[in-house]
Amino acid sequence: MERGRRGGGLLGLLLLQAATEYSRLDRKPPVTAGLIAANTIIYLRPKFLHPYLPTLNQVWFNPYLILKNKDLKRLLLSALYHINEPHLVYNMLSLLWKGIQLENAMGSAEFASMVAALVGMSQGITLLLAKFLLLFDYERAYYNEYAVGFSGVLFAMKVVLYSQSENYTYVHGLMVPARYAAWAELILVQMFVPGVSFLGHLGGILAGLLYINLKGSHSGANPFVKIIRGVTGLLGWPIRFVNGMLWPSSSSRGGVFGRGTPDGAWRCGACTYDNSSLLSVCEVCGTGRNGNFVTDTETISVEELRMRRVRRFGRGN
Repeated sequence: MERGRRGGGLLGLLLLQAATEYSRLDRKPPVTAGLIAANTIIYLRPKFLHPYLPTLNQVWFNPYLILKNKDLKRLLLSALYHINEPHLVYNMLSLLWKGIQLENAMGSAEFASMVAALVGMSQGITLLLAKFLLLFDYERAYYNEYAVGFSGVLFAMKVVLYSQSENYTYVHGLMVPARYAAWAELILVQMFVPGVSFLGHLGGILAGLLYINLKGSHSGANPFVKIIRGVTGLLGWPIRFVNGMLWPSSSSRGGVFGRGTPDGAWRCGACTYDNSSLLSVCEVCGTGRNGNFVTDTETISVEELRMRRVRRFGRGN
């Protein structure tokens, strides 16, 4: 989260970087792309969305106003707003890198449910921390702070991404164990980047830790994932229907991609001919349905088997 400025000229860099990264991928993560697009569109505020999008002043994350007015709009939508282009581009490039890895590893439905949960938890924890600090007379620094941005969620995503890692990673030039990278970045950003919300970033880290613990303790299926999969399945039904009309499956084409056994038939284990279910003996080679020759007085040579097949199919190869 960041407070206060406006800049310009970096959205082209974000578009170029996103296009480059996605062009390298066999599977393009749709939820990550959607989140980047949503944050960017909200920042650009095209004219046709003016009547529907709250202004920046209406969504600032301010603990005092949220609790006083029970303002869920400020609590949740503030994560999707940015105050200037550097703020937006830095966060979206970070989202691009983390989102691609997490979405490809988790699947789009679970990734979407995780992001939704992390938005709610990171914003809620930040609010609770600000309220808690009132006990220590920190209301001026935190309880009345104004902040917006997706960085709290990004800190939570970093915790999830590195939660099982035993490797090391660089954080602003400093090598640290990957699982502690979010904590190192929290301190370094606070030291060297002016105007950031320490409480918002800390809330994101704690939200990531809480999400990992809740996920580890919950053995059943995530109901939110089921809802998202159901919605995406419903929305994708028209596309699947058109695809089915234009490009029928291999099963409707008589087994183009592989040979199957016709319904009501059995395949001979000796000559692989498909026989009627009414027969107990292969009509080509005389092998019984159980795999044994029906008669033990005749031994069929390979040449005889070939000749029988020639007579049956009317060709010699």
